[in-house]
Amino acid sequence: MSLATNGVLFLDELPEFKKNVLEMLRQPLEDGQVSISRAALSLTYPANFMLIAAMNPCPCGYLGDPHQQNPCSCTPAMIQRYRSKLSGPLLDRIDLHIEVPRVPHKDLTEVEPAESSADIRQRVTRTRQVQRERLCEFGLHTNAQMQTRHIGKFCQLDPAGEMLLEQVTCRLGLSARSYTRILKLARTIADLADEKRIKREHLAEAIQYRGFDRKMV
Repeated sequence: MSLATNGVLFLDELPEFKKNVLEMLRQPLEDGQVSISRAALSLTYPANFMLIAAMNPCPCGYLGDPHQQNPCSCTPAMIQRYRSKLSGPLLDRIDLHIEVPRVPHKDLTEVEPAESSADIRQRVTRTRQVQRERLCEFGLHTNAQMQTRHIGKFCQLDPAGEMLLEQVTCRLGLSARSYTRILKLARTIADLADEKRIKREHLAEAIQYRGFDRKMV
């Protein structure tokens, strides 16, 4: 975690890690540092990293795949045991939960030009600059670093957005941490769209990126 400071920590096959190892991610993801305590001394290392993780939907990897000739052979108990490695508090600290389905053949052979990496980079750079200018007086650089007082100031919703978030929070039983992460993500989506205020569609998009919140109820 410390070696990934100011960079990306990518964990492939996330549920294959031991659960106690995964639980060690929780505090560094919250505080940006990792502490190691022994009998003689205690050391603190920087651990301000971006976590990206990948996993299969089940042990065999075919759950929910409509194009697989041999469907998923995992029992509900096997799937539950596989996913139980990921605790609710850990998932709360991961902003986006995205399902990546199989890529159809027609998309693999698509000849139509897609948006270039250079254009995407330019949009992201502009968005990060907007965030730096907004948060510089607080010593912050990105929306992900915002605390409660910053969220209250910069993530205000219109009545339609307030109603939507209230309905989702009640229906899914979202934790306070998930609630604030949705707001920060919606703020970033609005920034990418060059919008001053968070609109209902920005909030709806942020909510749909919380896939495990929907499946854990």
